[in-house]
Amino acid sequence: MPAKDVFGRAFPVILLTAVVAICVSLLTYVGSITLPRIEALEVQKIQGMLSGMFPDMSRYTFEDEIYAIYSDEVRIGYAFVAVGKGYGGAINILVGLEDEATIKGITVISHTETPGLGSRITEDLFTGQFVRLSVDDAALRRDGGQIDAITGATISSRAVADAVRITAMEKVKVLEDSEEGG
Repeated sequence: MPAKDVFGRAFPVILLTAVVAICVSLLTYVGSITLPRIEALEVQKIQGMLSGMFPDMSRYTFEDEIYAIYSDEVRIGYAFVAVGKGYGGAINILVGLEDEATIKGITVISHTETPGLGSRITEDLFTGQFVRLSVDDAALRRDGGQIDAITGATISSRAVADAVRITAMEKVKVLEDSEEGG
């Protein structure tokens, strides 16, 4: 086979490989530039949610995936992110605790639930049910808890309630272990 034919057949592969390599390099470069900004915006978003949940907050610390919330030098609560599996996918929830047994409140950070139905998990009518609720009671009424499900969105409602309760119990265990150990 003549060299011209080999080059003619290989040229598209070489060109495509070069274009892909350049695109990957550019995407990696742009990602490295934008990643710190994205992370800073996420921190700001969480700080805003924490301030909304704990109006007296002056500062917080973050350790073992738990935010310890302080007003001056007095600890006024804890917060953490719980993740539930809803009808449309993952539901990320910021959960605030007044103490190891009482929920201060919840805020849905992100979700992919059905608009107009499952997305109602973000409404105060639903999230307000968690305010000052015992961690043990953070379950749907039909499951023995104190939370009313959103009509037509039981899967989403259960995902939030279960994620809040189960993750809170796990985080309280971490808090108790850290207080015993240190």
